[in-house]
Amino acid sequence: MHTPGVGSLLKRVAELHLENVRVIQHDAVEVLQHMIPHAALDGVHIFFPDPWPKKRHHKRRLIQPPFLALLASRMKREATVHACTDWEDYAQQMLEVLSAEPLLENTVSGYADRPHTRPQTKFEGRGLELGHRVLDLVFRKI
Repeated sequence: MHTPGVGSLLKRVAELHLENVRVIQHDAVEVLQHMIPHAALDGVHIFFPDPWPKKRHHKRRLIQPPFLALLASRMKREATVHACTDWEDYAQQMLEVLSAEPLLENTVSGYADRPHTRPQTKFEGRGLELGHRVLDLVFRKI
C-alpha cells in the first residue's frame, strides 16, 4: 500500500509494455476476502513483507495461519506461493506457518534456492548490504 512503490511499479509496467497486470492498492486480506474468487489464483508472490521485528508486534505480520487459510482458498490446485524475507526469525515463522497449512506443501525440504525469476527488490538489496541472508519459500497447493 506504499504509494511511491505503487508508482514505481506502474512506471515499470509501462516501460515494459505489459498488458496483463492489475494493480490494487489496498489491504491484501480485504482484497482476498472481497475481490478474488475461490480457486482463481495461479500463483502468489510475497516478497519481503514487513517483518515487524519487535516481539510485541509479531501479531501484525502478514504470514499468519488465518491469512494462509484464506490465501490457499483463493489459489487453484497446483498454484504456488513464493515468499521470501531477510529476517531469519520471520523466515522460521513463515516456514512453520506455511508447513502447518493443510492445503499447501513445500516444494523442497526447508528453504528453496532463490529462483532466477525472482527480481531483486530494494528491500533485498538493503538486507544484503546489512549482511542478512535472504530465505525463499515455495509452497504448492495440493
